[in-house]
Amino acid sequence: MNLYLLRHGIAVERGTLGLARDADRGLTPKGERRLSQMTHAMEALNLSFGIILTSPYRRAKQTAEIVAEAFGTRDQLKLLDSLTPEGDPKRLIEYINRLCPPAESVLLVGHEPYLGNLIARLVSGSASFPVALKKGGLCKLTAPSLKLGHCATLEWLLTPKQMGLIR
Repeated sequence: MNLYLLRHGIAVERGTLGLARDADRGLTPKGERRLSQMTHAMEALNLSFGIILTSPYRRAKQTAEIVAEAFGTRDQLKLLDSLTPEGDPKRLIEYINRLCPPAESVLLVGHEPYLGNLIARLVSGSASFPVALKKGGLCKLTAPSLKLGHCATLEWLLTPKQMGLIR
């Protein structure tokens, strides 16, 4: 399985007038532009996604929608509470393992430190292995099967700046 982890793009600041909840913060226009540009790099890397799983928080959902639109996979987009900042990685892995048919390539869209901790646990077996994804950062893991512990290999981790260099 190819597991891709994408942190949401640049979002409006916490405490922005009119946004009472963190979950309501959306992408900034700059964040939307950068993500649109990043989809070109994803295409240049010949990526494909059998399913896109995203946090229901507005900024993550918008990020996932931009990618899904670029790849023509809007019908493969699913919202999961287990990808919120307070989400349960065990439930996420159980969900992925129950997909029928199994997905060869899964894109997860979410937040930090959740995604970094998930990468650490899947690669090293411990959340104490520090991994950080910048806003709009993308990571690829490969795994024969998923479990909450050492099961995956880190193939690459790209910053938005590095993605911008890929044509």
